[in-house]
Amino acid sequence: MEKIELKDAFAEFKNQKNIDRPTMMGVLEDVFRTQITKTYGSADNFDIIINIDKGDCEIYWNREVVEEVEDPNTQIALEDLEDDDYEVGETFAKKIELKDFGRRGILNIRQNLQGRIMDIEKANLYNKYVGKIGEIFTGEVYQTWAKEVLILDEDGNELRLPKSEQIPGEHFKKNDTVRAIIKSVEMKNNTTPYIVLSRTTPEFLEKLFEQEVPEIYDGLITIKKVVRVPGERAKVAVESYDERIDPIGACIGVKGARIIGIVRELRNENIDVLQWTNNTQLLIQRALNPAKISSIVLGNPEDEKIKVYMLPDEVKKGIGKGGCNIRLAGMLVGKEIEVWRELPKDEIDEEEEDVLLEEFNDVIEDWIIEKLQNIGCDTAKSVLALSAEDIAKRADLEDETVEEIMDILRAEFEDEE
Repeated sequence: MEKIELKDAFAEFKNQKNIDRPTMMGVLEDVFRTQITKTYGSADNFDIIINIDKGDCEIYWNREVVEEVEDPNTQIALEDLEDDDYEVGETFAKKIELKDFGRRGILNIRQNLQGRIMDIEKANLYNKYVGKIGEIFTGEVYQTWAKEVLILDEDGNELRLPKSEQIPGEHFKKNDTVRAIIKSVEMKNNTTPYIVLSRTTPEFLEKLFEQEVPEIYDGLITIKKVVRVPGERAKVAVESYDERIDPIGACIGVKGARIIGIVRELRNENIDVLQWTNNTQLLIQRALNPAKISSIVLGNPEDEKIKVYMLPDEVKKGIGKGGCNIRLAGMLVGKEIEVWRELPKDEIDEEEEDVLLEEFNDVIEDWIIEKLQNIGCDTAKSVLALSAEDIAKRADLEDETVEEIMDILRAEFEDEE
């Protein structure tokens, strides 16, 4: 029975195609030597011959033939030998049967072997995926939960797509095919490697462009920077070192043929492709297109904010839905961008009747004024020109707070009248 069980363990080990033969031989020998040491005190004078194909092994105990035994592990008395062909000084080799280890010893060998198999599988899986971090992975959904999706690869290994790494609004069901980037691989408490996928990182979008645009894959076009608000909008800055290649046209394709597949993969995320430049002002203009900018104040290099002036009609286009466009432009240049309204000359006199929000700092808190300025509202009339719902959404303020502010500003002009 013990031999049959051990053969089963051999077969299980042999069928692990991701374990190479030298590693397999080394592990098997090590497992047997460990048990021999436990049983006999030392394994130095034992020969182990493993036959993986047959699922069997032979173990020989080598001892020196002596007149008087001093160490029973390495010596055997001549008088104890039934074979008269041996002489003092020769080596006597006795074949050890599996039953000599006892039932408990065979169980230890089996358990030790199974444990080593699991350890090798974990190490191989970890090494396989840690070398693929940043690459696109395609797999099938096996199970979905509220906080994550379980995806299997072709070998049945488990990968996780947490809710936080999914594009807002997307839902998966069993057997769906999913594409994502391999974000991280972790070993936690010697368990199976925890492999995390992501569909929200800028790197995922960059890899999709590499797959869809041959010029990027071949290195003719370089992606300089990618910024995203997953599910809403993204900006991809590209550059070509060959003047004959239009980087924007190549990325979009004829009639949008190349970019449309990426947009669909990202659940209709809007993607702006623009040409990279080291000129910050020009990069901001391209990032905020189609909004027209009147002027840009960069300030000192240490300043964390850049002021952009626009005519009132351009402010909404520049800021974008929920402030998404201006936020992405800031991420692209690495600084926060503030939009300020600049009136045409023929409206300056009329604007003089307006009041700057900063003059209301005795009744409106500074952080609220700053949030309003960040969405292009720097005067009382610019706030009143928008709906309360629009302000609450774009400035990320509570509805009650917005109503209180608008009441304060309306009262200012009612008093003047």
